[in-house]
Amino acid sequence: MSQNNSNDKAAMLAMIEKINEVSGFDPSPFAVDYTDLNTGETRKRLPVMIQMAWFRMKYPEGKISVQVTPAKDCFVATARVYPKYNDPADAYLAEATASRGYLADKPSVSPKEWAQTAAVGIALRNAGFGLQFSMAGEDFEENAPNELGMTENSAENKTLQSSIPEQVQTPLPKEVEYTAVPVAPKELTQEEKLQQAMAKPCPITKFSGKTLGEVLPVDPGAITWVATKFKGDEELAEAARFICEYAAQQATA
Repeated sequence: MSQNNSNDKAAMLAMIEKINEVSGFDPSPFAVDYTDLNTGETRKRLPVMIQMAWFRMKYPEGKISVQVTPAKDCFVATARVYPKYNDPADAYLAEATASRGYLADKPSVSPKEWAQTAAVGIALRNAGFGLQFSMAGEDFEENAPNELGMTENSAENKTLQSSIPEQVQTPLPKEVEYTAVPVAPKELTQEEKLQQAMAKPCPITKFSGKTLGEVLPVDPGAITWVATKFKGDEELAEAARFICEYAAQQATA
């Protein structure tokens, strides 16, 4: 009976691995180990950047749409993935919502960009990009208790504020922006550095208003150009180089 169960699981996994199959592409080498801080269990997950690249290979004319709204103590992002850029708004493959707030131990991480990255990763997982791994997409368990921006002393945080279009968003109140407790400088992980690099604004005119992370799935060559040719801002060029180097490291790992 146990042997039959094992065979059934193996057959099911083989079927799952064929979801969104792209000839010549195997996502397995890009999966990274993730250690659950609560249980100590090591799992596999796929970085969001790799999910996005995989999606672009499967759907060259696809589109990833992200909307962000501010809530009481966090930003809430909703991501949708479409097989074609001109698909109607309700004709999406998958949808996901994620919220992120400011963290005292990660003061340099933008909660807005973090929420966007999390929502995109979960939406792509929901669309089948990485289901063969224990946990596809961005690590979002750490913030799960505060997923709606709730705190123990704030009952009013149980409901999100009314949605506000991103273009007319107002900054969060100062008491929210500056309540982080000072902590000793901490060396960022590679993925935290990647999140920062992806959040940098793209200096190319036709992508004005978009971040490097938003431009990556649309035009990867643009990121290479910023990394090797752009001279206007060394910090932006360095961020683009880090994205390219990270992708190269993942490909050879």
